[in-house]
Amino acid sequence: DQLVGAHLDEVRALPTEFALNQNYPNPFNPETIIPFALPKQGDVRVSIYNILGQEILLLADGHKEAGFHRLIWDGKDLTGRSVGSGIYFIRMTATHFTDVRKMLLLK
Repeated sequence: DQLVGAHLDEVRALPTEFALNQNYPNPFNPETIIPFALPKQGDVRVSIYNILGQEILLLADGHKEAGFHRLIWDGKDLTGRSVGSGIYFIRMTATHFTDVRKMLLLK
């Protein structure tokens, strides 16, 4: 019975739908956590865009297992330079799912 109960808890721990949750803290400085959920394994792409819609950093691009995940963005672009204060967007794309969240970097 204990093994069955433990197994049921593990199954309940998987998300039931794809989700890109709001980053925290928001506003942030110097870094922020970006949580997301995958109900099944698959390819995931998470990018950061500036207010002009230009991709400034690719945080994740590849296969991820089902479950709850999080990424950390340190406020730097793809060259490693710190970006300026302002509004940025997180975009997550996974199997038949796309979502965008807004975040604010304050220095």
